[in-house]
Amino acid sequence: MITPKLIEHLFAAASIQRWNDYPRMVSLVELDKQAHKFIIAYFLAKTEEDEVNMLHLVEAGIFEFLRRVVVTDIRPDVFHKALEKKTKEINQWVLTQLHEALLPIENGEFYARFEQYLTTPTMYKRERFLLKAASYLSTRWEFSIVYQTSQFLSDIDRVKEAVEEEIEDYYELIGVRKIALAKKLSHLVDLSGRLRFQKRWAQTPRVPETSVLGHMLVVAILGYFYALKIGACPKRVEYNFFCALFHDLPEALTRDIISPVKYSVSGLDDIISEYEMKQIEDAILPYIPVKTKDEFMYLLGLHGNGKDEFANRILDTSVKIVDSLEKYNEDRFCAIDGEALKNCDRLGAFIEATLSISHGVKSKELLQGKEYIKEKLREKGQSQGVDFYALACEVEAYLSV
Repeated sequence: MITPKLIEHLFAAASIQRWNDYPRMVSLVELDKQAHKFIIAYFLAKTEEDEVNMLHLVEAGIFEFLRRVVVTDIRPDVFHKALEKKTKEINQWVLTQLHEALLPIENGEFYARFEQYLTTPTMYKRERFLLKAASYLSTRWEFSIVYQTSQFLSDIDRVKEAVEEEIEDYYELIGVRKIALAKKLSHLVDLSGRLRFQKRWAQTPRVPETSVLGHMLVVAILGYFYALKIGACPKRVEYNFFCALFHDLPEALTRDIISPVKYSVSGLDDIISEYEMKQIEDAILPYIPVKTKDEFMYLLGLHGNGKDEFANRILDTSVKIVDSLEKYNEDRFCAIDGEALKNCDRLGAFIEATLSISHGVKSKELLQGKEYIKEKLREKGQSQGVDFYALACEVEAYLSV
């Protein structure tokens, strides 16, 4: 499904500091920026009049993320300048560094598409532009934080002017114009961005720290590779990715409440769920573009008065119970592998704990949590032939070396 070496590359982004030549009131890391970019890109695509190929958007975004993780030591503005003159050399370096991690995936086909993407500027051309706009908007959002603590620096207003001017490059996109005018979409940009500030495993020290926002992207990428592994149809790959990407969005309103707290008091989970539904209805759904609202509710797993983002489901209300999705592997069903995504969620948490322990930063809570998740994966980690428990053991062994 995915190699431990590639997982290591993904989590390296949680240690890549952004704006590290400016004072910052909070830590800004590459993993969070990439997650924010994907969320913004989704809404930009959904506001366009002509339909965007969302699977191409997902894949192009993952390719861009992988390249950025490899080229870690170049400041973004310098990186883009270097790409203009040394594109071939930089891309070859990236391919060399990721060859071992990517080649086993999809029998080499994923690596071949990655190589084609880096060497063919016209591949996914429209999706590249949408991602570039989303990347800019995410950077602009970050800069609004940096500016608060950097106003004493002599060059900060010049940087501010350059950041504000760049938005004109993307005005052809309807969503960019709406965000610039502080319309409803800007609320969604702010809401998702705030998930940077909510840390995972908040009760215990951990290295690297990861936010709820970064975790959402990790689960989405794991869901994408799971879908490739089982030979999912394009819509199923797309919907798995975006379901996972948004699965913790309501926590921007309710905060991350850990499972032991949720389930320790009888009836507490029901109260939390009821409050979460009310918050979704009042503070999220009114800001979703009208033509996208039904799809977005489906991605969040909303049904009637409840919510279950990790339920197997298809977009066919006549089918009440979906135990297996194998017979629904066609675009028209828009299938979501909720149970498999739950295993991706567990695997993401397991890696977070295991990675910190491998760095020597551990606590009783972290050790117990890791073993608890591992046991859950052992019990429930089989999804359509993919063994998440075996993958967890493989990652554990790799990180322990």
